[in-house]
Amino acid sequence: SSVPSSAFRTDCFSFARLTTPSATVKSSQAIHPTVTPRPATTIMPNAQAEAIKAEGNAFFKAGKYAEAIEKYNAATAIDDSVPAYWSNMAACHEKLGNYEKMAEAGRSCIKADKNFVKGYFRLATAQKGMNDLDGCIKTLESGLAIQSSNPDLKKMKKDIAELQRGEQVASYCRKADEQMQGGDIAGAYKTLGLASRLDAGNPDIERMMSKVKPRYEKMEAQRKAGLSGAEAHKEKGDEKYKNANFEGAVEEYTKCLNDLKKEGKELSELALKAHSNRAACYKQISNFDGTIEDCTAVLEIDPDNVKALIRRAQAFEGMERYRFALQDVKQVLSMPYHKVGKQNFELCNMMQHRLQRTVNQLKAMN
Repeated sequence: SSVPSSAFRTDCFSFARLTTPSATVKSSQAIHPTVTPRPATTIMPNAQAEAIKAEGNAFFKAGKYAEAIEKYNAATAIDDSVPAYWSNMAACHEKLGNYEKMAEAGRSCIKADKNFVKGYFRLATAQKGMNDLDGCIKTLESGLAIQSSNPDLKKMKKDIAELQRGEQVASYCRKADEQMQGGDIAGAYKTLGLASRLDAGNPDIERMMSKVKPRYEKMEAQRKAGLSGAEAHKEKGDEKYKNANFEGAVEEYTKCLNDLKKEGKELSELALKAHSNRAACYKQISNFDGTIEDCTAVLEIDPDNVKALIRRAQAFEGMERYRFALQDVKQVLSMPYHKVGKQNFELCNMMQHRLQRTVNQLKAMN
């Protein structure tokens, strides 16, 4: 059958509407619609667990901490992913002085939500209560890594650091007292010096130092009076090195070595120390030739001297003698790890990669 003319006119009108400019825009929008992001899905807490938590809160406010713990435990049995249940439980254990249980609850709180900062505070409080100050500091640092401006964590870390400092000072004082009683005046003097660096002006340290220092200075004067000329120059060099007077230290070590040479003691233990220390001075002032010469003198006496090998390698690298530097570094890395030490091993390992890369690049250029 034929299509009625009225229907045709309607279809034409509809087509005309679709082909107008405004309709074209709408059509384009339909093809590439603007997507409105959906709001994040909020996980609603379990109603039963929340009701039990509320009962626990009521017990907590009434000072009935054991009853509150039972309720928080019941809430975690329903949903252990809510950090507040664990945090509140930890607070109850703190009130009861049960720091081990508090620590367990604090760890569970962090496990439930690592971004819930109060969990770190709860655990740190428990560790402080158990006198695990090192663990406490680590926990606080973990929490501050989540929220660096948290005032509670920052204050506790400062308090714990002060507490650790006080304990260290007290430990030094006890050790110094034992050394004094045992007649180790030099040891007591050194220990009290370490304590003074941590707590200058401490009356206990000053009182002990007033007894130790005169005896130490008298002993030192007697000891120095008995030193040979070479030994005296070596000690003066050590003092100047400590004060960063490297040129002055070089002069003293040189005098020491000259005296030893006159005495025919070029290969003595004292000569080895003087060469080693002078090499350290030369390295500080970038005298690489001097560093290499002194390190080589040490290695002729002690071929596996780690410090001398590393210093010489660094000097060789400074003079762009990369193959020689690489050779010394490889020698150190071939030694037993316990002899080299962690710090030296890591330094040499890093140097080896850098030097090997440079040597390879030079080979490629040639």
